[in-house]
Amino acid sequence: MLEWIAQVLSAAVGTAAFALLFSVPPNCYLRCGVIGGLGWLCYLALDRLGLGTIVSIFAATALVVFCSRYSAVRRRCPVTLFLIPGIFPLVPGAGIYWTAYYVVTDQLDLAARKGFSTLKAAVAIVLGILLVFELPQGLFRALAQRRGK
Repeated sequence: MLEWIAQVLSAAVGTAAFALLFSVPPNCYLRCGVIGGLGWLCYLALDRLGLGTIVSIFAATALVVFCSRYSAVRRRCPVTLFLIPGIFPLVPGAGIYWTAYYVVTDQLDLAARKGFSTLKAAVAIVLGILLVFELPQGLFRALAQRRGK
């Protein structure tokens, strides 16, 4: 449990730090961090339940996009302020690194396996984004108005 807390806090801090680099307004850092932390918590929980890495990344991305769209409506700002930093913990950067490493060291079998799993993770992120962006904007406005009352 302590490991999960450390991972979620690290994801939240990393997301907030990435928001700083991405020139997000300072009053949105905390919300960006919370969104990134929630996405990582969702990934950890679903992966621990045995749903697999790809399904876990897909669901975590969908949660991040949903929270990002909701936050954008609440704050009246572009969704990218929350979405880009929020998916930062889910991006398979290590997979891309190891794929390139295996190619350079002429371990092509390992490169193909790692590259394919990295590609599946990237596609899961794209599909998670597309799924939530297909939801009507009015849904997020209604949720934000309900929350405001």
